[in-house]
Parts: sequence; C-alpha cells; structure tokens
Amino acid sequence: MKILLLEDELMLNNAISEYLKDIGHMVESFTDGQEVIDNVNPTFDLLIMDINVPNKDGFEILEDLNNKKIYIPTIYISAQVDIEDITKAYDLGCREYLKKPFHLEELGIKINQILKKDQANTSHIKFSDNYSYSKEKKSLYFNGEPQNLTKKQLEIIHILALNVNMIVDFETFRMDIWNGEDIDNPTIRAEISRLKKSLKEDFIKNIRGLGYKIDRFYSK
Repeated sequence: MKILLLEDELMLNNAISEYLKDIGHMVESFTDGQEVIDNVNPTFDLLIMDINVPNKDGFEILEDLNNKKIYIPTIYISAQVDIEDITKAYDLGCREYLKKPFHLEELGIKINQILKKDQANTSHIKFSDNYSYSKEKKSLYFNGEPQNLTKKQLEIIHILALNVNMIVDFETFRMDIWNGEDIDNPTIRAEISRLKKSLKEDFIKNIRGLGYKIDRFYSK
C-alpha cells in the first residue's frame, strides 16, 4: 500500500515509517498538517494521522478531503482519549482510532483488518457515484445498468478491480490479459486509453511510469 503518515513527534514518525516499510508498504511521512493538505492526493491507499499537529490538525485535514470528495481510508493515532474526540473522528469517516501509546504490531493489525474488510466486500465495488463492478458477474455497471464493453476491456476492468487501491503494472497486464505475449507497453496504454474514452467518468488512474489503478470509492 501507499501510505501517508502524519506524526509531528520525530522519533515516533521515524519508528512508524521504518516499521511500515519493513512490512512492505510505501510511506510518505509528514510532521505538519498544512504539508499534508498540499501533498495528499487519491493515489494514497491509506492515511495514518495524528490529530494534534502544527498548522492543520488531523480533523481539519479529513474535513478538507471530504469537501473535495476524496475518500481515503484513515487511521487516527492520538493521545486524545475524550469520547467527544473519538466520536468526531468516526463521524468524519475514519476507519480506526488507535490510542497512544500503542505497539507498532497493533498498527499493522489495524491495517490488515482494513485490507481484509475491503477485499471481502466483493458483491459490488464502487468506483464512483455512478460506476460499480461485480467481480462475480464480471460486469461493469453505470447507475445499475450493465455496460457494453469488449472482452479485452472487461478483462482490464476485472484485473484492476481484483487489485483495487493497488497499482497494476504493465507486466501484470501482459501476463494476465495478453497471456504473456510480447506486447509492448505503448500497445497496453493504447488499449486502456480506448477503454477510458468509452467511459462516462474517468476513474482509471494512470500512475506515470508504473501502471494503472482504480481506487475504491467511499460514498458519504
């Protein structure tokens, strides 16, 4: 996962960053809330944020993202234990609230719980307000109506849906959709470009130099 970490206590920030990298995640860490506002974007799969940080607190950041309709799973890590603060955190849409002090392994457990819960919800994955996908039926829906796509386009959607919130690289497309044929990257890009042009909303993200991804959409 690509994780954004906001923690203004440098020693804790470094400890969490190293732990997350050790268990296989990519991490961008910040100590200032305004820096997060300036750098956060939908390519992040998870936010881990302290609440009391300089310039923009963790609550203000999530409020700002909600207003922009950017919904990224969030874990708050905080020494605040008042029920009013915990209630506000969940009202804003956080997925977990971890009280300091905590063991790093406990944070890893919370991350895995979020991943398992998202992967288990397979009946319909929301890609946007209007688009959803059924893994079981291998069908893309717009406002509940199945969409007519080519076999190759549906295969692309399917592999992206199986890896929702994760980047699918060109080699994965080559092996899973083109059966390992010697297809170059521009050919794959052209096929995905044709797919994107056939859609009414642009929910397939081009991650430059790496591949493509679809973010699970969390309606509010």
